[in-house]
Amino acid sequence: MSYNVNPLAGTAHLLDELDKKLMVLLRDGRTLIGYLRCVDQFANLVLHRTIERIHVGKEYGDIPRGIFIVRGENVVLLGEIDKDKEDNLPLTEVSVDDILDAQRREQDAKIEQQKLLSKALKERGLNLVADLGHDDMF
Repeated sequence: MSYNVNPLAGTAHLLDELDKKLMVLLRDGRTLIGYLRCVDQFANLVLHRTIERIHVGKEYGDIPRGIFIVRGENVVLLGEIDKDKEDNLPLTEVSVDDILDAQRREQDAKIEQQKLLSKALKERGLNLVADLGHDDMF
């Protein structure tokens, strides 16, 4: 039995996505939306007319980023944007300042919740192992 294995098969499939509008979820949690202009054998991406989309609850804000180069190892998820569904999002667009404030409040609330959990565990003689951030995983 012989197998026809193409070593670039995974990356080569990205060539079908050239010039399409894509959403890219990065390892650090950021979401980018832009047009795929170039890809190489390591799945490094060049996105054009890129925005960084920040979600908080049912609101979102877009920060223009322009041309964005993404190292392939930082891509968690990549998908094509459906133009028909893009206009009917069940989310409300807000200004960049508003979404950044909301994101900061959300992060502060998570930190406060983590502190309360850690304190409660210490009172019971347990230690909370610090959550490894996205950058510490690899």
